[in-house]
Amino acid sequence: MMTSNQKNNTRLDYGLVMILFLLFLASCISIYSAQTTGQYGENFLLKQVIWYAVGIGIIAGVITLDSEQLRKLTWFAYGFGIILLAGLIVAPSSIAPTINGAKSWYRVPGLSSLQPSEFVKVFIILALARVIHDHHQKNTIKTISSDIWLLIKIGLVTFVPLMLVMQQPDLGTSLVFLAIMLGMIFISGISWKILVPIFGTGITLISVIFYFVIWKPQILEKYLGVKEYQFGRIYSWLDPYNYQSTTGFQLTRSLLAIGSGETTGKGYGTREVYLPESHTDFIFSIVGEEFGFVGASVLISLFFLLVYQITKIGMETKNDFYTYLCVGVISMITFHVFQNIGMTIGLLPITGIPLPFVSYGGSSLMGNMLAISLIFSIRYHYKKYMFSTSA
Repeated sequence: MMTSNQKNNTRLDYGLVMILFLLFLASCISIYSAQTTGQYGENFLLKQVIWYAVGIGIIAGVITLDSEQLRKLTWFAYGFGIILLAGLIVAPSSIAPTINGAKSWYRVPGLSSLQPSEFVKVFIILALARVIHDHHQKNTIKTISSDIWLLIKIGLVTFVPLMLVMQQPDLGTSLVFLAIMLGMIFISGISWKILVPIFGTGITLISVIFYFVIWKPQILEKYLGVKEYQFGRIYSWLDPYNYQSTTGFQLTRSLLAIGSGETTGKGYGTREVYLPESHTDFIFSIVGEEFGFVGASVLISLFFLLVYQITKIGMETKNDFYTYLCVGVISMITFHVFQNIGMTIGLLPITGIPLPFVSYGGSSLMGNMLAISLIFSIRYHYKKYMFSTSA
């Protein structure tokens, strides 16, 4: 007869499983609609199902790793990610082609292409979690100098891959790296006496730059050599209809699609607004047009439940390393969702960030599944040790 502890050893987090399953259904429904009403000749739905199957395999492998094993693998994974990003810079176009102006993918036979930065997001989460955990293990007494040193280490771990991604260039992924870093800094225990001046200065600097971009671009061109046309995405974001034939085309079509869906949508498969690449970055526009405000709200609620479930797991575990991992994954997913949906409704500039677990894309989906596999691992081993003094 199985004991209570043995039963806990075999349990998954079925709430997390159900949320992922519902996101899988949302992805399949939306992608199928996109590929049947768009200009595409590929079966993106079949490919997405295959990527989900691969993602399940990733979860099955990672879930067996406990915190000590994850910590041991951290620097190997991080170093491997840095090598992959650096390799893109020197790789010939036959191996790393330039797509849409960015050299961000490796051409892999049988897999079409692979974007290493999607996996590096997770490697950064692992690395930052270990850095923060190890720092507090060695520095039991907090001081201003120790907090500054921790902040420097967090910055170094983040900015090495960040600079490599900026070389591609890939602004969207760079912003995700920064979002992960900021989320980890907030829970790292660093004194607010240090953080407030730093973030205050950063916000002020960004505000000043934004002011010059909008009202005084000639000054930036004169002193920094930045051309006005390079701010096209910002201008088309603020006034998309004035740029709807060029950089504002995608946004104006997205706004039209979502707005025309009204409360309950036009019905599945009855899209009327043409929107390029709607199966990837603008998948939310399909949901808005076909299922309206109700359908969009349901999808957003699924992400809310996902973040809630991860937050709950992070709060229940007694292992600080696990908690840091949860915060990193929450920061990554939350930023992805906020940025993707925000750009489709004109709230934020377009950056090419996909909607997690819903947008089509092998690298993106596998990266997200790798991140969520860490949460499954945490929950599995938390259940395993839930009656002990540590997790």
